[in-house]
Amino acid sequence: MPLGTLDRTPPPFFRQGLPARTKLVLFSALAVFLMAADGRVGLIQPLRAAAATALLPAVRVLSVPVQAWHGGGEYLAGLQAALSSRDAMRAMLAQQAERSARADQLAQENARLRALLELRPAVTVKSLAAEVLYEAPDPFSYKLFLDRGQQHGVVAGAPVINEAGVLGQVTRVYPFSAEVTLLVDKEAAIPVVNTRTQHRSAAFGSGDGHAMELRFVGGNDDVQAGDLLTTSGTDGVYPPGLPVAKVAVVDRRADSAFARISLAPTAQPDGVRHVLVLEPLSVQLPARPETPTEAETPRGRKGGKR
Repeated sequence: MPLGTLDRTPPPFFRQGLPARTKLVLFSALAVFLMAADGRVGLIQPLRAAAATALLPAVRVLSVPVQAWHGGGEYLAGLQAALSSRDAMRAMLAQQAERSARADQLAQENARLRALLELRPAVTVKSLAAEVLYEAPDPFSYKLFLDRGQQHGVVAGAPVINEAGVLGQVTRVYPFSAEVTLLVDKEAAIPVVNTRTQHRSAAFGSGDGHAMELRFVGGNDDVQAGDLLTTSGTDGVYPPGLPVAKVAVVDRRADSAFARISLAPTAQPDGVRHVLVLEPLSVQLPARPETPTEAETPRGRKGGKR
């Protein structure tokens, strides 16, 4: 091919067209015109609305990952806050349960103390409030230890009661504590009187920790289940009229002259915390008059004069 026939014009990619300054001036003027027209008559508003409508699906599709990212972060933050709130609520519920248990315990204790305070005016002997320290470690005996002793005026043989009735008797006294043998102990005994029949007898501990026995009662004696037994006051220790036990079961045997009678103590030792220690009646009774000797008798005096 002859060289003169070649097309030496530059390809379109390298064509310069209008000068760059001319393009800048033209596009700047067009931009100013469009802004002025849009501000005056809203010429571009339909175009903007059409472009926004056309681009809305694309915008929504492109915003899905962003929304998912932010939503996932908010979900995780909310989940963590919910877990923290759950743990805080559980701790609060535990504290409320503990407070509720303490409140119930204090309410029961207050009720017992009120009952003891109401019982105090009815007791005609001196009394001393005491608190149970602990139970005796011996499994074959039923004894309690109180926080009052010889230094507080407690003496051996003093009756111990609570709001329900007689619990037992002080058997040993220490300087700052005292040992109480409960009525349910196998070595305990107390004189009682049936409030319905006024029949006097003696009640003994059965040794099982929950019951007592009424011994030496004839098979034909008038004793019925539900009879209330109180202290008789004839032993010089217990004041009369204190509740001791109720008749639970009356077993009249044909082969025995005595009936077998089981008693339920009115004052159960389980859960006892506050008690009253009474002064024995023997301390308040007047001293017995001394028996006059033979020399001091009128007959002795006459014999002496003779």
